[in-house]
Amino acid sequence: MAKDAYRLLAGLYDRLVEPAAAALRRQGLKVVPPEENLAILDVGCGTGTQLLLYRRPGCKLTGVDLSPAMVMRARAKLGNDAEIRCEDAAHLSFAAASFDLVMVVTVLHELPPALRSAVVEESARVLKPDGRMLLMDYHTGPYPFPSGWLWKSAITCLEILAGPVHFGRYRDFLAHGGLDGLLRPLHLPIVTRLVPPSGTAAVHVLNPRPVAPPMLPDPPRRRQPRGTTAATTPARASTARSKAASGQAP
Repeated sequence: MAKDAYRLLAGLYDRLVEPAAAALRRQGLKVVPPEENLAILDVGCGTGTQLLLYRRPGCKLTGVDLSPAMVMRARAKLGNDAEIRCEDAAHLSFAAASFDLVMVVTVLHELPPALRSAVVEESARVLKPDGRMLLMDYHTGPYPFPSGWLWKSAITCLEILAGPVHFGRYRDFLAHGGLDGLLRPLHLPIVTRLVPPSGTAAVHVLNPRPVAPPMLPDPPRRRQPRGTTAATTPARASTARSKAASGQAP
């Protein structure tokens, strides 16, 4: 088994990262408010905080994460209210069209560049035709002074603390246009796009496979009287018979 990159960080994640992540999560709640009776998947669920925000009566909550340490924390936080699996987000074990809402929150920038599009496409695969996908991740600015600069500095420090591999992927993500740059070539229908005032993150709501509106039936065709065609009405037929009787050309 590959080494768990979050083995040491998982226990400190909520204290170190959540104070900054909470502001972005609030933006997500604005564009996709929690509802009852939904099947919800959180891809890269971490310690389970995002799923916790969407816990409502009748909801079936599911989270996946590749880190066993994060999975353990999420299970402890959510208990029997959610099913948490340890699996690869690029190869989900769920059947197609299984979820009403799929969330991918501050995950894509952590992935190797070659896997980012695959994770988005796999998330779209398990989404119901009328479902929504909530994506939140880093944005390339502009960063207004002073709040944007302060947020950008704080985020950069957190990414450096996560280690050189993690920081390198973060820089690559921004160098390729952030979340906007990742989604642009995928041509997925974006329902809502929001950039908070700091300019450091973007929130997208997608409906990758919108259900086509019902087509109205064609009006019934009027039956032509027997012995006539669309080009020959009864009046024209009578005129033709009169001309024939008088010896005139029709």
